[in-house]
Amino acid sequence: MTVMAPNTITKECIKSAPEIPKTSPLETPYKADYVWRNIILMALLHIAAVYGINIAIFKAKWTTIVFVHIIAILSSMGVQSGAHRLWSHRAYKAKLPLRIILAFFHVMAFQNDIYEWCRDHRVHHKYTETNADPHNAKRGFFFSHVGWLLVKKHPDIRARGKNVDLSDLMADPVVRFQRKYYIPLLLLIWGFIPTAIPHVFWSESLWNAFFTCVMFRHCLTLNLTWLVNSAAHMWGGRPYDQNIEAREATVRHLLMGEGFHNYHHTFPWDYSASELGAFDVFNPATAFIDFFALIGWAYDRKVVSREMIERKQQRSAKLEDIREVRGLFHSLYEWVGGIAVFCIPLMIVHIFKLNYS
Repeated sequence: MTVMAPNTITKECIKSAPEIPKTSPLETPYKADYVWRNIILMALLHIAAVYGINIAIFKAKWTTIVFVHIIAILSSMGVQSGAHRLWSHRAYKAKLPLRIILAFFHVMAFQNDIYEWCRDHRVHHKYTETNADPHNAKRGFFFSHVGWLLVKKHPDIRARGKNVDLSDLMADPVVRFQRKYYIPLLLLIWGFIPTAIPHVFWSESLWNAFFTCVMFRHCLTLNLTWLVNSAAHMWGGRPYDQNIEAREATVRHLLMGEGFHNYHHTFPWDYSASELGAFDVFNPATAFIDFFALIGWAYDRKVVSREMIERKQQRSAKLEDIREVRGLFHSLYEWVGGIAVFCIPLMIVHIFKLNYS
């Protein structure tokens, strides 16, 4: 067994994109059963988030609003760099301290435990846009965005999901620990800590802290994650494979590096989820992984060779121009623009706060 240097990048030149089953997205007649508990909870979450915005504008301290955005970014890293790229796709390897950090941030995101998140995501990739896809985009924007969480799973999801190997997840003690103690961890990391920090360190009221740092932040990060399932399967170009619906999302700057979705579904094992590197385009999730590679906590990062990309394009896509974006100016443009777009919710709150405070 070859031991790789901690910051090694491995070029994958043999693999090909996984074959998608040749099944119709509507092959099995099915009437969805509503899960009213989920519908009520999701409605209450969004109502609480709107109330949280009101508190953010009229009552909360400026420091609290900045803190909301910081923990939103950190929780997004737990989902994107952790549950998605590390555990779902095994696109790189991480040492124990980094896995613990990512699991912590993932709990803060409150999107089910790592095992369940990865199970649904692997099924999504293996059976994308069929009835076995948990958030099948062929069923419309609302369903792929949030509706799939409000109804019982299609029988095909359960039947075909049994064919997806998840043994590697349960072999990881971090995943096992998070799954076993998910509820107490959730109460502590998702709810208590984000509420307590503003109260202890800058005397924010517990009420204000909870509705801004927990409810509003949670609703915001959920909807940004859901855009990958919905918008990134509907709007944007398909320069890598025009035989699939995943797109290079027009809203990619909101997605913290997850918007290069046509590329990702074509080459799901690439740790960057993009042909271009962290500093060529706005890709904070890749930058996060690269930082930890510098200190040796992330390693064996997989990338796809340029030759493989070109072969795939010639075989399965009508070639589209892909801009070769390199250089300091474009990197600055991407990151300044990306940060500005991602911070739009924060800036809107600040503008209203300036006008009404």
